[in-house]
Amino acid sequence: QVQLVESGGGLVQAGDSLRLSCAASGRTLIINVVGWFRQAPGKEREFVAAITWNLGITNYADSVKGRFTISRENAKNTVYLQMSSLKPEDTAVYYCTADPVVLRSWTSPYYWGQGTQVTVSS
Repeated sequence: QVQLVESGGGLVQAGDSLRLSCAASGRTLIINVVGWFRQAPGKEREFVAAITWNLGITNYADSVKGRFTISRENAKNTVYLQMSSLKPEDTAVYYCTADPVVLRSWTSPYYWGQGTQVTVSS
């Protein structure tokens, strides 16, 4: 099993920046990709970004390209999501994800964290 614990959420104003962190533990050697999803009130969960664990290849949703940056620190088994130029529509619960299968990373990753709330006020 893999455990994922997010941190760094909070309340910010439009235009601000925020960095989310996700610490992975357990059977981390099986992980090949980590990422982030989000779910806004009344909406379906959506893919935000992903990064392959070894090569650092990234993938982003169009809605966050140029504003969000995903990175990982392998020695600490931690993945980050640096969010800039935040908009009210970025308000959501953000979930950290991980999977042994890269192709599942933007559709249905296997492991999920509990989520952290990000609220952007206008």
